[in-house]
Amino acid sequence: MFSANLAEKFAQKETPFYYYDLDLLSRTLDKAKTAADLHGFHVHYALKANFNTRVLDAICLSGFGADCVSGNEVKRAIETGFVPEKIVFAGVGKADKEIRYALDHDIFSFNVESIQELKVINDLAASIGKRANVALRINPNVDAQTHRYITTGLDENKFGISQWELGDAVEAVRQCEYITLTGIHFHIGSQITDLNVFKSLCVKVNELNNWFDERGFRLEVLNVGGGLGVDYHQPDTNDIPDFQSYFGIFADFLDRKPGQQVHFELGRALVSQCGSLVSRVLYVKNGIKKNFLILDAGMTELMRPALYQAYHHIERVAPPSAIALDEHMNYDIVGPICESTDCFGKEVTLPVSKRGDLIAIRTAGAYGEVMASHYNLRNEVRYLYSDEIND
Repeated sequence: MFSANLAEKFAQKETPFYYYDLDLLSRTLDKAKTAADLHGFHVHYALKANFNTRVLDAICLSGFGADCVSGNEVKRAIETGFVPEKIVFAGVGKADKEIRYALDHDIFSFNVESIQELKVINDLAASIGKRANVALRINPNVDAQTHRYITTGLDENKFGISQWELGDAVEAVRQCEYITLTGIHFHIGSQITDLNVFKSLCVKVNELNNWFDERGFRLEVLNVGGGLGVDYHQPDTNDIPDFQSYFGIFADFLDRKPGQQVHFELGRALVSQCGSLVSRVLYVKNGIKKNFLILDAGMTELMRPALYQAYHHIERVAPPSAIALDEHMNYDIVGPICESTDCFGKEVTLPVSKRGDLIAIRTAGAYGEVMASHYNLRNEVRYLYSDEIND
């Protein structure tokens, strides 16, 4: 819950806007880096989670690398100050011009998702006389136990090289003169809260690490991806994920060979809790079956609930003393967009609300601002940062 002073500051701002708590972001980054450094692990920040300029600046200054899934993300990372030696380029559909840009800037590695892509990168590297470092992204067929829309490591998913293709992939690597195989890469899904899933991933990584070793490939890097979830239900109680337990699982269950590095690609876990979408109530519609709060923010500002029924904690922004005395009512919290799916939450219990009240949708720092659109010709997303307010 936001303080009374912060609520007062919010009331003076035009809505909707994303509020970023840069102090919480800094503390989250510090804890993640400390936990990773304890085991000598390397972390690349997944730009797809949030590429807000101030957020990226803080992450870059913390010493993390960058995990990119488009040429423009590679470009943004370089422009922000991430060193190319810490940039990895993933994505199932890399265009030729994106590959060329990454080759020109000597990034650390391409995470290659198909045999055809491997050959394309080899040909493009040959055309400019460079060698490309690659890691083969392997689909391990490990169930992430998360929403089916954000599961990426099963045989039915489009991502990665299937295990039955590995023989052909290895043969292709041997034939590609401008390719250096530096590692293997995995990413099984997102918003994973059952840490036992990562134990299963370690078993598969160990098996495939040995498979490559037996065929004469001494891999430099084991890239296990990301996927660590956050607490969307209790953002104040659990504002920073348990990085120590997360990295500890890989330290305990991953069999590293001498000299091997372990790389991670964390996004959501680093930035989710630092961001909130703040909106105003435009109208209150009370009915027989439903009560609606219609906000000035919609699915154009935060797509996750409409896209895959994601839950976000929703609260009224007001002095805590005032909220405690109010009667409560259940509302469907909806936006102004001309779509029935434009809904942030159903039967949400809130203090009785009126036109002009402020509503905060919490844990919106990941896959919020970056997925915003201009559908219905909506305005650009606005921002407010904690260091702009004297709380």
